[in-house]
Amino acid sequence: MARNSNPKQQRLDPAKTPVKGAVREPVKQSSKVKIAETPTYEKKKPVTVKKRKGGRPGGRSPVPVVHPATFGDWVAGARIRTLPLAIAPVALGTAAAYAASGFLDWHWVRALLCLAVALGLQIGVNYANDYSDGVRGADTHRVGPSRLTGSGAAKPRTVLAVALVFFVLAAAAGVTVVVLSGQYWMLAVGAACILAAWFYTGGKHPYGYYGLGEVFVFLFFGLVATAGTTFVQVGTVNLESWVAGTCAGLLACAVLVANNLRDIDQDRVAGKRTLTVLFGSLVSRILFTVFAILPFVGLAFFVLLYENAYLVYFCLLLAVPAAIIVLTAKTPKEFLLALKLTSLTALFFGVGLALAIAF
Repeated sequence: MARNSNPKQQRLDPAKTPVKGAVREPVKQSSKVKIAETPTYEKKKPVTVKKRKGGRPGGRSPVPVVHPATFGDWVAGARIRTLPLAIAPVALGTAAAYAASGFLDWHWVRALLCLAVALGLQIGVNYANDYSDGVRGADTHRVGPSRLTGSGAAKPRTVLAVALVFFVLAAAAGVTVVVLSGQYWMLAVGAACILAAWFYTGGKHPYGYYGLGEVFVFLFFGLVATAGTTFVQVGTVNLESWVAGTCAGLLACAVLVANNLRDIDQDRVAGKRTLTVLFGSLVSRILFTVFAILPFVGLAFFVLLYENAYLVYFCLLLAVPAAIIVLTAKTPKEFLLALKLTSLTALFFGVGLALAIAF
């Protein structure tokens, strides 16, 4: 059989069977055969595919699983640690009313209704803040306790509905105490309280985003709550009520400053211009100390009138450590601890002074 000298018809070595992705290389043949491009093959190195972050096709990050809010989450959403700010002014206002009546009249039903109003407003504003900050995205970078709306644990409409329920309960208690006292013009005051609670972070231009939070907290959780409680019980407001309301308002402002110091960086990113963001960290720390300690200066007024009022100075055992923590704090947890101590200071100060006045 004649030898086939055509390179194109030469049989290929089985060891050099074409492989997908082969590269042709020129190879020298024998002298009898002209130089031709005989296909020899090399396997390409396998391409290493980097695994993208998230380990999912297309590099999509895994979606975090958010569990529906539990009963405990809803209780936490009420921010129990802030409730002393509602209890203290009512206790002080009731004691001042008792003193104004000559320690003869004790309107305990009206006092309890005032407490229901204060607690309803406090819890309502906490849920309203949760809703408003959540839908605005202000809680996106939150470092404190998670919120119902911001975390996705509860639907925004549900959180809003719960806030409105507590506002309605507060309004119902307020209307009842107004009817019992006969001071119908106080309905306007109650309406102002609800509007102030909502527009703290709600609406198109919430005043809490413009450095006015402390002003309204001082007015409504200090003077209005204390003097209003006194007025609906005895129809007048004495000096004790005004001074006590000032003390309660200052402690409420201290709690708010501690909260805002913890969230100062996140509030800047979210465009939430609290008083702390506007003044800066150092000035705000000093301001907190003034708010936390100044009520004990006002306490001297009661010490001159009531023999047991000096015992309230024991609350400095909570207020002073809170001030030291805020002045030296470097982490959000430290500011949260200071907030809790200040809230307890407000509770013991208000209830303790109320007992000193009444007894």
